[in-house]
Amino acid sequence: MRKFGLLGYPLGHSFSRKYFSEKFKREKIRDCVYENYPLETLDLLPDLISQNHELCGLNVTIPYKTGIIKYIDDAEPAVNDIGAVNVLKIRRMSGVIRISGFNSDITGINVSVRPYAGSIKNTLILGTGGSSKAVAYTLKKLGINATLVSRTKKEESITYGDLTPEIVANAELIINTTPLGMFPEINTLPDIDYNLLNEKHILLDLVYNPEITTFLKKGKERGCRIITGLNMLYAQAERSWEIWNDESL
Repeated sequence: MRKFGLLGYPLGHSFSRKYFSEKFKREKIRDCVYENYPLETLDLLPDLISQNHELCGLNVTIPYKTGIIKYIDDAEPAVNDIGAVNVLKIRRMSGVIRISGFNSDITGINVSVRPYAGSIKNTLILGTGGSSKAVAYTLKKLGINATLVSRTKKEESITYGDLTPEIVANAELIINTTPLGMFPEINTLPDIDYNLLNEKHILLDLVYNPEITTFLKKGKERGCRIITGLNMLYAQAERSWEIWNDESL
């Protein structure tokens, strides 16, 4: 039996276990199981991997996408640029455990944004966590300018207080990479002036539970096109499965 799972804390919001369990049933994959691993601290990760001998791969979610890097032995090139990992591939050879890191957010963002890329020049990325780094990296590859927005002043970002009407008007795409709006805190949302939004804006939320977040609802009320996080979730999941099963990776 091969084991896979999701690492993060807490994990009550996640659909990953449901997605993979349904995938295994639908595709008649009988030798695999997917579990949740809600670790309160990453210090518990080595024991989790060493004690679960059939564990072959993990997805990594909030709040461990950046901290997980110190536990990996090698990584795909993009990880060095992004500074975040959300897929672990675990190999066991002659009693030696080797952990490789990947970032499937790249695939998810590409799937979500590429259909609109031709009409997007500027993007606001709300949040500066692990997901935002992958978003900024992917948008740069697509030739789209991105500005990160944080609650506090940082070298690589502006604050929500710095968002002028002109900055918001010039951003064709606004992406929420924060957990605001995620179940069970579904009424929370990023602190932007939603009255400045109109039909020229596209809103993408990386939160997928609920599918239509308050952030997206506010945008839809203003005539914005909206992109839910589910397509990204599915694309990331399939990329994870490819990583875990491709011997060349």
